This record gives sequence, structure tokens and C-alpha cells, in this order.
Amino acid sequence: MAPFEPAALPELLPVFYRRLFPHGAYGRWLGYGGAAKNYFQLREFSFTLRDDVYLRFQSFGSPQELERELQKINPYKIDIGAVYSHRPSQHNTVHLGAFQPQEKELVFDIDMTDYDDVRTCCSSAEICSKCWTLMTIAVRVLDRALVEDLGVKHRLWVYSGRRGVHCWVCDDAVRKWSPALRGAAVEYLSLVKGGAETVKKVTLSEPVHPFVRRSVSVVERYFAAYALEGQDILGSRESWEKVLALVPEEHREPLRGEFPKKRDSAQRWELLRARMERTRRPASAGKGLPCYADWEIMLQYCFPRLDINVSRGVGHLLKSPFSVHPKTGRISVPLDLQRLEEFDPFAVPTISSLCQELDAAGEPEDGSEAEPKRRGYKRTSLAPYVRLFEQFVEGMERARRGEALRRSDLQGDF
Repeated sequence: MAPFEPAALPELLPVFYRRLFPHGAYGRWLGYGGAAKNYFQLREFSFTLRDDVYLRFQSFGSPQELERELQKINPYKIDIGAVYSHRPSQHNTVHLGAFQPQEKELVFDIDMTDYDDVRTCCSSAEICSKCWTLMTIAVRVLDRALVEDLGVKHRLWVYSGRRGVHCWVCDDAVRKWSPALRGAAVEYLSLVKGGAETVKKVTLSEPVHPFVRRSVSVVERYFAAYALEGQDILGSRESWEKVLALVPEEHREPLRGEFPKKRDSAQRWELLRARMERTRRPASAGKGLPCYADWEIMLQYCFPRLDINVSRGVGHLLKSPFSVHPKTGRISVPLDLQRLEEFDPFAVPTISSLCQELDAAGEPEDGSEAEPKRRGYKRTSLAPYVRLFEQFVEGMERARRGEALRRSDLQGDF
């Protein structure tokens, strides 16, 4: 893969927006089949240009107008905002207080930097294949809960281009949710509480909520490989003391005495887990409270950490799918939930590699002009990601047609 040089962006971005960006499916996504009059025109876009020049409250009469503007100004980054009461580009002409966000997808922003206290392989903006498992777990835990617990259907999961993942929940009803409803959903989906100074960030109480039980069963699938092998969280006295700090005192001392006798993290974890399980057996009733310290540790080390403000605020901006990350050059691409465990952030195409692929592919055989200008991505490694995005949009369109048919059938019954 061609190494990415940020200095090359001014010459690469025009090619990207002219020949690689999936303008057609993108316009269909944000138009939502004309969900309401002027729905697309009322949407805020924000562009970051060279030297961090920032343009907020951009809006466009049609997806084609947005496409022309992208090809004219070639932004370094695109953010998507809410659907407003008035056209965002005219917000200065509206009476103060009248210009309000009305609708937006429910979004989640999960950033690896929020896990710095539980990963030893990397810190801050760095990621590696070991800690990337945390993002896989986050998607699996949240996606299950969104579908099974909150009943949503249309979720677009996207790699941020550097060190995290985003989720766009696009159901018609959810886009209308108030900040209070969004806040309640995020609160429901949050278990890790407290800042850097909080030692114990997960506390469970009896009876354990079904959401917690189901989340633990998802985390368990990854915990041994991630925490015991990859991060070796019980590998040394220093690291196991951090874990024991999360265990009630009556269990801490016996474990502290036994840990040195065990060979590795896996054996020490088995000792801790077995001890906690014994407290939860029916035979232990009356011998003290059941202890869930093993579950609390798994959740503290692996459970998704959400930025509640991003999800709660209807007016909050979030980086657009298919934006280029200006530092890594990687494209913000959709994630395939069928093959999530295979996803490698380092294999995601960069704007440099895609432009090289376009050059190598040359012009199409038939010599047609339309193909290279609009759909050059089909001849590059961006193609499977665009197809994923198109399938997502098609799924929403099918559901919309089905709902329209259902409504017309109901009206026909009267």
C-alpha cells in the first residue's frame, strides 16, 4: 500500500471527490426517500479545509449540488449535523431562537483513547491489532443491544479512519428522538462510570439486569484472547494488583496469596473466576452476598465506553462516512458485521493507494467518460466498502417501500 503523505492531500482530494466518493448512494442515504419536504435541504454539513479552516452550517438544494460543492472546495474532512427547522445556510437570516435542530440519526462515537487505563500495548492515538479487539467488542455488545433491547433496525457502523468506530442509527422513529430519549438510551447502554481517578468503574448489584448478563456473555467470547493473552492483565504482581483492587477485600487477600503459585494470567483468572462463581451457587445462600467481581473486571476492561454528549445532542456533528482522515489518509469505511472479526484497520485503503489503483487501472475498456468520473471506485479496493454502503441504503429503501405498502393496504381496508 502506498505510504500516505499529508502534504499530498491538495492534489489527491480532487481525484477522490471526482472519481471515488460514492455520491449517488450518499445522497440517497441522507435524503431518506424524501422523508419530509426539503429533508435533504435542511441538513447541516460542515467542512474542514486546509489549515483547519472550518465551515459550519453548509446546506444544499440537492445531492447533486452537494457533489458539485465537494468537487469545487475538496474539503479535508466532512462532518454531518442535524436536520434543522430552516436551511442551515440561511441561519443568520432567521429570528434568534427559531433556528433549531429537529431530527438526526442517533449516533455513537467510540474512541480508543477512552480505554488507555485498560490497554498496555498502546496509548493515546496509537492502535494495534491487540487493542483493536476492544472496538470489535464494542460493536458486538452495542449492536446486539440496539437490535434486541431497543428494537432498532437500520444501523450503519463505520470505521473512523484512525482509532475508533461510529454508529449511525437511521430508523425513521429514532431520528425524531428528543435529547432526553437519546440520553436515556445511552444511559441504558453505559456501564463504565467515572473518570481517570475512579478505580472501580463498574459496580453490579443483585439481581443482575438481563442487559448486563447478555453483555457479559458477548465479552466472554473475547476476554481470554484480549485481556489474558494480549494484555496479560495478571502477568506480573504490578498488573494483578490493579485487578485485585476491583475485588472485595474478603476475596482479595486469599487471591493475593494464591496468585504467585500460578503460572500465568489464564491460570490466575481461572482461580479468581472459580472463587466468584462459588459465591453465586445456590448452596452459598446465607454465607454472604453473591459476588460478581469477575464480571465487573471483564466489563471494566472490555465494555464499550461511550461519549454520552455525542449521542445525546441532536445538534452534535459527527464525521461523515467516506471522509478521508487527514492524518492517516485512511477512508472512513462501513464495517461488515458478518466479517467484523476479520476487519483490519491497517488494511483500509488510503487516499494515496486508491489514486494509485485508479492510475494502474487506466480508463475503462469501452472508453466511456461517465464511468471514470462517477464510479472509478469500482476498479479499486474501495469497491467492497461502497457495496456494503449501497446494501445498507437499499435495505432502508426496501423497508420504506414495505411500510408504504402496509399503510396503503390499511387504508384500503376502510
